[in-house]
Amino acid sequence: MAIDYDKLIALAIPDARHSYTAKDTMLYALGVGLGHDPTDRDQLRFVCEKDLAALPTMAVVLASPGPWMRRLHTGVDYVKVVHGEQGLVLHRPLAAEGALVGRTRVVDVIDKGKGKGAVVLSERLLTDAVTGELIASITQSTFCRGDGGFGGPARPRPALHKVPDRAPDMVCELRTNANAALLYRLSGDHNPLHSDPDVAAKAGFPQPILHGLATYGVTGHALLKGVCGYDPGRLRAISARFTAPVFPGETFAVSIWRDGDVVSFETRVVERGVLAIGNGRAQIA
Repeated sequence: MAIDYDKLIALAIPDARHSYTAKDTMLYALGVGLGHDPTDRDQLRFVCEKDLAALPTMAVVLASPGPWMRRLHTGVDYVKVVHGEQGLVLHRPLAAEGALVGRTRVVDVIDKGKGKGAVVLSERLLTDAVTGELIASITQSTFCRGDGGFGGPARPRPALHKVPDRAPDMVCELRTNANAALLYRLSGDHNPLHSDPDVAAKAGFPQPILHGLATYGVTGHALLKGVCGYDPGRLRAISARFTAPVFPGETFAVSIWRDGDVVSFETRVVERGVLAIGNGRAQIA
């Protein structure tokens, strides 16, 4: 079954209600590397009960509809799907625990042509389950490698943010733990590609790879540390493009350019020199 543009745009993706606890908040932070230095008081507030705060990027794992492209009749060849870009706007800081409702919709589907794939743009709005207040807006682009040429619009994708053509103002290095993917999967993504060596080998990797959104979370930590003084209320938005897989245990070097309240960034793997996240843009207060 091929993609039907009109049906995909009108697709009814079920709402997701998600109650999360302080334990979930701490587990997410541990999964993206907070607490690596157990004497760092700035990090401890994200992994211990005392004055607990939620990391801004945790929003991307809350009230998710799960793998809806696989479960619903979308016409997408799910085996060939790749996570392209991720965006997050926080309308207010996340509470350390609470209940949210996630409402997901398909915003657009771009036909790149037969043999070139398609791009599905989606949006998820997180609202407080009790008050209805908008907490966060989450956007995602998914590159569907096997689905081009279905007759949909062939317009170009939205332009990507470009990092400045100058030396970065700072570089923040963060080492991930060898068991990072095993910890991160406990926040909801149980894809065996990130935990089963046999599945990883069939996909052409020497070992399980780290979740893309875990890399996104580690990068968010670098921004929180580098330009926000570990104040989660200052990180208002973060968007980026995934460019290469990484492995648990590798070290990330996050290059940061600051221009007023706009921060540009990119993340490289120190050990291999690979660009893992590019075209990054963040908004800070």
